[in-house]
Amino acid sequence: MISFKSANVYLNNKKIVRTSLVIKGNKFSSLRTSQGITLSNKYFIVPGFIEEHIHGANASDTMDATKDALHNIATSITQSGTTSFLPTTMTMSKASIKKALTNIKKKQYAPNEAKILGVHLEGPFISEVYRGAQDKKYIVKPNISLMKDFINASGNKIKIVTLAIEKSDMNFIKFLKKNRIVISVGHSNATFSEVKKYQNDINCFTHTYNAMSKLHHRDIGVTGAALTLKDMYAELILDLKHVSQEAAQLLFNNKGKNKLVLITDSMEGRYMKSGKYHLGTFPVYVKNGYALLKDGQLAGSVLTTNEALRNAKKIFNLKLEEAVDLVSKNVANNLHLKNVGEIKIGNDADFVIIDQDFNVYQTYVNGKLVYSKKNFLLTK
Repeated sequence: MISFKSANVYLNNKKIVRTSLVIKGNKFSSLRTSQGITLSNKYFIVPGFIEEHIHGANASDTMDATKDALHNIATSITQSGTTSFLPTTMTMSKASIKKALTNIKKKQYAPNEAKILGVHLEGPFISEVYRGAQDKKYIVKPNISLMKDFINASGNKIKIVTLAIEKSDMNFIKFLKKNRIVISVGHSNATFSEVKKYQNDINCFTHTYNAMSKLHHRDIGVTGAALTLKDMYAELILDLKHVSQEAAQLLFNNKGKNKLVLITDSMEGRYMKSGKYHLGTFPVYVKNGYALLKDGQLAGSVLTTNEALRNAKKIFNLKLEEAVDLVSKNVANNLHLKNVGEIKIGNDADFVIIDQDFNVYQTYVNGKLVYSKKNFLLTK
């Protein structure tokens, strides 16, 4: 059991309050205790951060399709406050994708890891025009038979699919919805009308602004759809490299704080020094905080979750708890996840101890300490 006698806690549907917090087993159990740790006013207990779009970190990638790679990613990202994530695939051969999905299915939770909540299938159902750092030769049209293979390979763990909506049809969309898979439009050359046709079926837009048809005064495209269709969530890579501050502000102004999801879209160069790495089938060169293909095109990021939060708080002029929602509650709502994303009684005890600048001091998953900053100690 872990108990905080007095601490600044961001409770669900409340502001940050000074309260007690008790964790029994893997759940938040109570807000009452006479014993436990008193946490300095410098620190805040907030919900654990959820990454719905992450390819890799610390020299490992989802598409490595090994137990060690997933373990390395899952342990590394806890230092940034991430308590759960969706390993994200790439447009590669069908065999490579299925191998990665099977590897995720087989992965058992190990100590000091962030939890795997499912899979983000990014590709191969994407547009050649806006393929980004995805391999053109492996792009295929959405089809139910292949999707069934992917679902089976994953052990029914696919939570979200990024696709080019203009290449799809209603049968495929209905199949995804029947299997409770969130549909996100990305790597898409769709017109606005092609997106709007499915507005009651689409949940989200993938890394908004990037790898999608642009805003034009005669057709506002996928970018315009992300800005104007109010009921859909929008992912954003807020490293100020993938988007400018002004573009980020425009999206925030249109979506509001409840429909924005911050993602890292990080690749294996996250936490690593400058050098040559890989994303999918392509070499990627990391330098000065950029992850670039040989031709200078962006290829994922080396962003961390807490860095994205620092940018969000500053740019959008948010309170600490409002910024935290962008990587916790909003993600859980977008993916229809239960028992995560908020600190409330009965939820999984996934939480982070941070300061007002989003420096991470400790990270807990299912009530267990998985990361602690060097020389940081909790004392009763």
